[in-house]
Amino acid sequence: MNIGEAARESGVSAKMIRYYESVGLLPRAQRTESGYRVYRDADVHTLRFIRRARDLGFSMEQITALLTLWRDHGRASADVKQLARAHITELEARAAQLMAMSRTLRHLADHCHGDARPECPILDDLADGNHAAPARSRKAMN
Repeated sequence: MNIGEAARESGVSAKMIRYYESVGLLPRAQRTESGYRVYRDADVHTLRFIRRARDLGFSMEQITALLTLWRDHGRASADVKQLARAHITELEARAAQLMAMSRTLRHLADHCHGDARPECPILDDLADGNHAAPARSRKAMN
C-alpha cells in the first residue's frame, strides 16, 4: 500500500510516517521503480503501536524502547512494566504541576474584579516575575 493508504489504515499522518522513518522508529519503506513508498501490513501494525504509545504520552525515546521490547519475543515483561511504571510517575508529576498551575490561576482570576478598572492581579502577578517557575523536566516540556 502507498503512504496515503498506510496513513488511513494506521491513523498516522503521512508526514508523521515519513518522520518516524527518518528517526528509525519505522523501517525505511521499500520503493517502487517510480520512487513511491510501499508499506506492508506489518508496517501499519507498527504505526498503530506507535500511535497508541503517543496517545498514552510516551516520549520518542520511550517508544523506541517499547518497540525494541515488542520486537524481542524473549523479553522479560518486567522490563516493559518498569518502563510503564516510570512513565506513570512522570504523568502523575505532570498532572500535579498542572493542578498547581490551575489553582494559582484560579486564585488570581477569583481576585480580579473583571470590570472597567485597569487594576488586574493576573497581569500584576505575571509582571512580578519573582515567582519560581514550577520545576519541569525536559521530558515534561516536550
